Amino acid sequence: MGLIDTSYHHQGNEMIVNRSQDCTPIAEYAKAQHNAGYHGSSDVKHAARIPLVIAEKYCNENGVTFAELMTDTKHMKRLVEDPANDAFRIWKGRL
Repeated sequence: MGLIDTSYHHQGNEMIVNRSQDCTPIAEYAKAQHNAGYHGSSDVKHAARIPLVIAEKYCNENGVTFAELMTDTKHMKRLVEDPANDAFRIWKGRL
C-alpha cells in the first residue's frame, strides 16, 4: 500500500534524502477495518497500520533505529497512540 518516492539532493556538504508516500489508501484501509470491526481478538488487537514514512520520521526524530522501534514497546506505543496518527488506528483502545 502506498509506494514510497525517494529523492536526493545536496545541500552544502550534506546529502538530503526526501521520502514521501501517499498515505490516503492506508488511512482508508484502517477506517474500513475499524468500521467492519476487524480489531483482532481479545488477546491480540490489531491497533493500527502505520505508513512506513511515518515510522521513519518517528525514528529520525527520536534517534532510534527501525529495529528498536519494532522491538521496544514504549516506542511503538508512543507512535501508535500519537493523536497525529489517529487516521491509521484500527482498534482505538489504549495499548
